Amino acid sequence: MKNLLYTLFGCMLLIIMYGCNKTQTDFKNLLGDHEVVYTGAVNAVVTQPGNLRIGLKWKSSSDPSIVKYVVYWNNKADSQIVKISTKTDSVRTTITGLKEFVYTFTIYSFDAKGNKSIPFEVNNIKVYGPVYAGTLLNRAYNGTRPFKNNADGSVKLIFNTPDTININTVIRYTNTSGTTVLMNLSPDSNSVTLPHYKQGTKIQYQSSYIPERAAIDTFVVDKFDDFPDITLLYVECDKKLFKENPLPNDAGTYEAQTSVSKLWDGSVGPQEYPNIFHSDGDHPLPHHITFDMGAVYTNLGRIEETGRGSNHNPIDFEVWGIADIKNAATTLKGNDPGWEAEMVAKGWTKLQDCIRTDDGVQPKKFDFKSNPPPVRYIRIRIKKVASGSTNSSNMSELTFWNIE
Repeated sequence: MKNLLYTLFGCMLLIIMYGCNKTQTDFKNLLGDHEVVYTGAVNAVVTQPGNLRIGLKWKSSSDPSIVKYVVYWNNKADSQIVKISTKTDSVRTTITGLKEFVYTFTIYSFDAKGNKSIPFEVNNIKVYGPVYAGTLLNRAYNGTRPFKNNADGSVKLIFNTPDTININTVIRYTNTSGTTVLMNLSPDSNSVTLPHYKQGTKIQYQSSYIPERAAIDTFVVDKFDDFPDITLLYVECDKKLFKENPLPNDAGTYEAQTSVSKLWDGSVGPQEYPNIFHSDGDHPLPHHITFDMGAVYTNLGRIEETGRGSNHNPIDFEVWGIADIKNAATTLKGNDPGWEAEMVAKGWTKLQDCIRTDDGVQPKKFDFKSNPPPVRYIRIRIKKVASGSTNSSNMSELTFWNIE
C-alpha cells in the first residue's frame, strides 16, 4: 500500500514539473525569447490650453534610464518627441499647430534601448482659437452710473464685476496735454481714475481673457469699444442735511418765520412773505448769511437762487465756501473794505460772483469756478438788490449741485 502511494505521488510531481516547463516555453515563444522591460510611466499630467496650441507638464520619473518621452495624438498619426538631457523636477512641452478641437494625448517614456512605458492617456483636452476669441466681449461698464467727475479734473470710470476669466482691460484716453494715455483696469477692481482727462475727448477700452486658469495664452477682444461720453453730472445736494450756522456779523432775520432755513424748505418758484428769507434791516449792504450743508462736497459745481415775488431780490451777490468752520469766523462786517481779504485769510474760497441783469425774481443758475476745494459751509454775501434797498434782502430758495 505504501509503495502504491509513493508511486502515485511521484507521478503527480512529474506532471506538475512538465506543465511548468511548457508554460515558460510558451511565454518565451510569445515574447520572442527575451525579457520585457518597461520604463517609468507618466502618472499625472497638467494641461495648459492655448491659442491653437497646448502645454503639457508632468512630474519627472525616478527611472534614470529614460532618455525621451513621445506624445501622440490624432490616433498616433501625429507625435512630438521630448528629449531628456538633464534631470529636472518636471517635464514640459508645448504642442503647436493644432486645430480648435478636443484632443486625446497619449504619452510614453523610452530608454536608450527602445524600451517604453505603459501608455498614459490625457482625454478631453480642449484647444482654443478664433471661434472662442470671437465670443469675447469687452468688460461691461456700470450702466446706471458709468463715471464720476472729480474736482481735480480727473474722471473715475466705473465698471461691473467682470467674468472670472477676465485678465485686464486697457483704457485709452487723451489728457489735457493732448497726449494719448493707456491705463490698465485689473479684474479685481471695478473702477479706474484717469488723471488730467481732457473733457470732450473719446475714451475707449479693450479687455483680455484666458479660457481657463492654467491657460498659456491670453485672448484679446478684437477691437476697442467707446466708453459713454463724459459729461458733467450734477447731483443735487441733500437739503435735508442743511442747517443754520450763523457767525458773528451775519445779517439777522426780520422775524422768526422768515429765517435762513426758509432757503431750503423745498419751495418751488418765487414765494411771498412769510415763506421767504427776509433780513432784519439792521445790517447795511453788503451783508452776509452763513449755513451748514451737513456734508463735505468735493466738487461743488452750481447754485440756483430764487428771489421773492416782489421786493429786495439780490442781483449782485457772492458765494463763498469752506470745509471746516473752526476759526473761520471773521471780525469785520460785510460792508468793510477789508472783509474779502479777511475771508481769504480765514480759509474761505470765493466760489463765484453772481450777477443778475433781471429783476432777480425767477430761479437762476450760476456755475462755480472749476476745481473748488472741499466745501461744507456756505456764506452768501449780498451786495446789491433789485429794489435799491441798502439794508434789506429777500430770497425764496437756494439749491446746490455737486459734480460727480
